[in-house]
Amino acid sequence: MKDRSINAAIAIVSIAIPSVILLLFYLKPPDIRFGFDLRILPAFNASLNFCTAMLLISGFYFIKNKKVKSHRLCMITAFSFSALFLICYVVYHALTEPTSYGGSGIVRNIYYFILLTHIILAAVIVPLVLITLVRGLQQKFDKHRRIARWTFPLWLYVAITGVAVYLMLSPYY
Repeated sequence: MKDRSINAAIAIVSIAIPSVILLLFYLKPPDIRFGFDLRILPAFNASLNFCTAMLLISGFYFIKNKKVKSHRLCMITAFSFSALFLICYVVYHALTEPTSYGGSGIVRNIYYFILLTHIILAAVIVPLVLITLVRGLQQKFDKHRRIARWTFPLWLYVAITGVAVYLMLSPYY
Protein backbone atom coordinates (compact mmCIF):
# COMPACT_ATOMS: atom_id res chain seq x y z
CA MET A 1 0.00 0.00 0.00
CA LYS A 2 1.12 3.54 -0.63
CA ASP A 3 1.91 5.77 2.31
CA ARG A 4 -0.96 8.09 1.40
CA SER A 5 -3.49 5.24 1.57
CA ILE A 6 -2.05 4.03 4.88
CA ASN A 7 -2.14 7.53 6.34
CA ALA A 8 -5.75 7.97 5.21
CA ALA A 9 -6.71 4.66 6.83
CA ILE A 10 -4.93 5.65 10.05
CA ALA A 11 -6.74 9.01 10.05
CA ILE A 12 -10.14 7.37 9.53
CA VAL A 13 -9.56 4.79 12.29
CA SER A 14 -8.15 7.48 14.61
CA ILE A 15 -11.29 9.57 14.22
CA ALA A 16 -13.76 6.66 14.17
CA ILE A 17 -12.64 4.99 17.40
CA PRO A 18 -13.04 8.00 19.73
CA SER A 19 -16.25 8.97 17.91
CA VAL A 20 -17.82 5.55 18.48
CA ILE A 21 -16.74 5.54 22.13
CA LEU A 22 -18.15 9.03 22.66
CA LEU A 23 -21.40 8.00 21.01
CA LEU A 24 -21.73 5.03 23.39
CA PHE A 25 -22.10 7.38 26.34
CA TYR A 26 -25.16 9.00 24.75
CA LEU A 27 -26.96 5.86 23.61
CA LYS A 28 -29.21 3.85 25.88
CA PRO A 29 -28.08 0.22 25.95
CA PRO A 30 -30.53 -2.30 24.48
CA ASP A 31 -32.32 -4.70 26.80
CA ILE A 32 -30.64 -7.90 25.63
CA ARG A 33 -29.94 -11.00 27.74
CA PHE A 34 -26.73 -12.94 27.22
CA GLY A 35 -25.59 -16.38 28.27
CA PHE A 36 -22.87 -14.86 30.44
CA ASP A 37 -22.45 -12.00 32.87
CA LEU A 38 -21.13 -8.91 31.09
CA ARG A 39 -19.76 -7.65 34.40
CA ILE A 40 -16.67 -9.81 33.85
CA LEU A 41 -15.60 -7.58 30.96
CA PRO A 42 -14.17 -4.69 33.04
CA ALA A 43 -11.85 -7.10 34.89
CA PHE A 44 -10.94 -8.77 31.60
CA ASN A 45 -10.22 -5.37 30.06
CA ALA A 46 -8.03 -4.40 33.02
CA SER A 47 -6.15 -7.69 32.54
CA LEU A 48 -5.61 -6.87 28.88
CA ASN A 49 -4.31 -3.42 29.85
CA PHE A 50 -1.98 -4.96 32.43
CA CYS A 51 -0.65 -7.46 29.89
CA THR A 52 -0.20 -4.67 27.37
CA ALA A 53 1.84 -2.68 29.88
CA MET A 54 4.05 -5.72 30.62
CA LEU A 55 4.53 -6.37 26.91
CA LEU A 56 5.46 -2.72 26.28
CA ILE A 57 8.06 -2.83 29.06
CA SER A 58 9.38 -6.16 27.79
CA GLY A 59 9.52 -4.86 24.22
CA PHE A 60 11.42 -1.80 25.39
CA TYR A 61 13.88 -4.04 27.25
CA PHE A 62 14.35 -6.24 24.18
CA ILE A 63 15.01 -3.39 21.77
CA LYS A 64 17.50 -1.80 24.18
CA ASN A 65 19.30 -5.17 24.19
CA LYS A 66 19.15 -5.46 20.37
CA LYS A 67 16.75 -8.43 20.43
CA VAL A 68 14.69 -7.20 17.49
CA LYS A 69 12.60 -10.36 16.96
CA SER A 70 11.55 -10.45 20.62
CA HIS A 71 10.80 -6.71 20.51
CA ARG A 72 8.67 -7.17 17.41
CA LEU A 73 6.74 -10.07 18.97
CA CYS A 74 6.06 -8.05 22.13
CA MET A 75 4.87 -5.02 20.19
CA ILE A 76 2.60 -6.96 17.84
CA THR A 77 1.15 -8.83 20.81
CA ALA A 78 0.67 -5.58 22.76
CA PHE A 79 -1.12 -4.13 19.73
CA SER A 80 -3.32 -7.26 19.50
CA PHE A 81 -4.20 -7.07 23.20
CA SER A 82 -5.04 -3.39 22.83
CA ALA A 83 -7.26 -4.14 19.85
CA LEU A 84 -9.02 -6.92 21.79
CA PHE A 85 -9.40 -4.52 24.72
CA LEU A 86 -11.02 -1.96 22.43
CA ILE A 87 -13.50 -4.50 21.07
CA CYS A 88 -14.45 -5.71 24.57
CA TYR A 89 -14.64 -2.12 25.85
CA VAL A 90 -17.05 -1.12 23.08
CA VAL A 91 -19.17 -4.25 23.59
CA TYR A 92 -19.39 -3.65 27.34
CA HIS A 93 -20.28 0.03 27.05
CA ALA A 94 -22.74 -0.59 24.21
CA LEU A 95 -24.64 -3.17 26.26
CA THR A 96 -24.53 -1.87 29.85
CA GLU A 97 -25.39 1.26 31.76
CA PRO A 98 -22.42 3.45 32.74
CA THR A 99 -20.90 2.95 36.17
CA SER A 100 -20.52 6.06 38.32
CA TYR A 101 -17.58 6.60 40.63
CA GLY A 102 -18.76 6.75 44.23
CA GLY A 103 -15.67 7.94 46.06
CA SER A 104 -15.31 11.33 47.70
CA GLY A 105 -12.72 13.82 48.86
CA ILE A 106 -9.17 13.89 47.50
CA VAL A 107 -9.47 10.33 46.16
CA ARG A 108 -12.34 11.49 43.93
CA ASN A 109 -10.16 14.29 42.53
CA ILE A 110 -7.30 11.86 41.93
CA TYR A 111 -9.69 9.44 40.20
CA TYR A 112 -11.03 12.11 37.87
CA PHE A 113 -7.53 13.39 37.09
CA ILE A 114 -6.38 9.87 36.19
CA LEU A 115 -9.58 9.25 34.21
CA LEU A 116 -9.37 12.53 32.30
CA THR A 117 -5.71 12.09 31.35
CA HIS A 118 -6.38 8.46 30.46
CA ILE A 119 -9.27 9.37 28.15
CA ILE A 120 -7.41 12.18 26.39
CA LEU A 121 -4.25 10.15 25.91
CA ALA A 122 -6.22 7.05 24.85
CA ALA A 123 -7.57 9.09 21.93
CA VAL A 124 -4.14 10.55 21.15
CA ILE A 125 -2.40 7.18 21.29
CA VAL A 126 -4.47 5.54 18.54
CA PRO A 127 -2.77 7.25 15.57
CA LEU A 128 0.62 7.14 17.30
CA VAL A 129 0.42 3.36 17.81
CA LEU A 130 -0.79 2.79 14.25
CA ILE A 131 1.92 4.97 12.70
CA THR A 132 4.63 3.44 14.89
CA LEU A 133 3.48 -0.08 14.05
CA VAL A 134 3.28 0.59 10.33
CA ARG A 135 6.74 2.20 10.24
CA GLY A 136 8.20 -0.75 12.11
CA LEU A 137 6.55 -3.28 9.82
CA GLN A 138 7.71 -1.31 6.77
CA GLN A 139 11.22 -1.38 8.23
CA LYS A 140 11.45 2.41 8.22
CA PHE A 141 13.43 2.19 11.42
CA ASP A 142 14.62 5.82 11.66
CA LYS A 143 11.03 7.09 11.40
CA HIS A 144 9.84 4.24 13.64
CA ARG A 145 12.36 5.15 16.34
CA ARG A 146 11.48 8.85 16.18
CA ILE A 147 7.78 8.33 16.81
CA ALA A 148 8.25 5.36 19.18
CA ARG A 149 9.98 7.72 21.62
CA TRP A 150 6.60 9.43 22.04
CA THR A 151 4.37 6.41 21.54
CA PHE A 152 5.99 4.15 24.14
CA PRO A 153 5.58 6.32 27.26
CA LEU A 154 2.10 7.52 26.27
CA TRP A 155 0.87 4.01 25.45
CA LEU A 156 2.37 2.70 28.68
CA TYR A 157 0.64 5.49 30.63
CA VAL A 158 -2.71 4.67 28.99
CA ALA A 159 -2.31 0.96 29.76
CA ILE A 160 -1.34 1.56 33.40
CA THR A 161 -4.01 4.19 34.03
CA GLY A 162 -6.58 1.86 32.46
CA VAL A 163 -5.79 -0.62 35.22
CA ALA A 164 -5.85 2.15 37.84
CA VAL A 165 -9.25 3.40 36.68
CA TYR A 166 -10.62 -0.14 36.85
CA LEU A 167 -9.25 -0.69 40.37
CA MET A 168 -10.68 2.60 41.59
CA LEU A 169 -14.07 2.00 39.93
CA SER A 170 -14.38 -1.73 40.67
CA PRO A 171 -16.21 -1.38 44.04
CA TYR A 172 -19.02 0.39 42.18
CA TYR A 173 -19.72 -2.19 39.45
